[in-house]
Amino acid sequence: MSLSFLFSQFMGGLTTAMFLFLIASGLSLVFGVMRVINFAHGSFYMLGAYLAWQVVAWVHPTGGEFWIAAICAALGVALLGAVTERLFFRWLYGREELYQLLFTYALVLILGDAAKFLWGTGQLSVSTPPVLAGGVPIFGTTQPLYTLFIIAIGPAIAFALWLALNRTGTGRMVRAAQMDREMLAALGANVSTIYTGMFALSAFLAGLSGALVTPIQSIVPGMDVLIIVQAFIVVVIGGMGSLWGTFWGSVIYGQVLSFGILIFPSFSLFSVFALMAVILIVRPWGLFGRPL
Repeated sequence: MSLSFLFSQFMGGLTTAMFLFLIASGLSLVFGVMRVINFAHGSFYMLGAYLAWQVVAWVHPTGGEFWIAAICAALGVALLGAVTERLFFRWLYGREELYQLLFTYALVLILGDAAKFLWGTGQLSVSTPPVLAGGVPIFGTTQPLYTLFIIAIGPAIAFALWLALNRTGTGRMVRAAQMDREMLAALGANVSTIYTGMFALSAFLAGLSGALVTPIQSIVPGMDVLIIVQAFIVVVIGGMGSLWGTFWGSVIYGQVLSFGILIFPSFSLFSVFALMAVILIVRPWGLFGRPL
């Protein structure tokens, strides 16, 4: 195997990792702040993809439709997330994980059927934006510009989230809510608004990842179930509630899957689950997480 071939595998794994980070970061934030296991997070990802396709269909004659569609889809899913948190999720805070899983799984079924009703069951797709349609030669390979864009946007969003959580007043309030919600409320902070904002941000990231995946993956019903399983593996590897743990967990997942396909084609998924099992045995709270 040549170095250029191995580099292509590495870049493929890195692309998968950044897509997973975009969706898993929101899942990890919700658990870290609210202690809610949101199985319906994958449905927000799916709705982001469908909304992006819908916006492209509406504004196609104007040009530059993909970027408009990505932002509109992410904002639309964020609004849906905020409404869902206000109406339903706030009743789950402090409940046992079984109640959370049952409710969010029911939400998966409802949103899945709503997507089928609105957009049908056929495959849909969105074209790659013209500005990112070409390729760049790197180490004897040709890497698509869109792939390089995705690889770049992952660390950028990770750094932006880190700055927001650690260098702003709002971020300090969020971390305080994570540590002691009752004490923060006693000090006069509006914890309810903080929770709604965090849930909307989580949904925004899921919707954005769904919109960005449309040029390289078909939009089909059921895409939410597959992605949420992968996202849970990532946060388990990195540590629930850890932003950088989610980032490096995504990188590890992407590389293990990419090179697992190369070495053990029939057992590539097994290698990822085996890695998760080992980490759960050695460090049940994940590589970068903390014991609850």
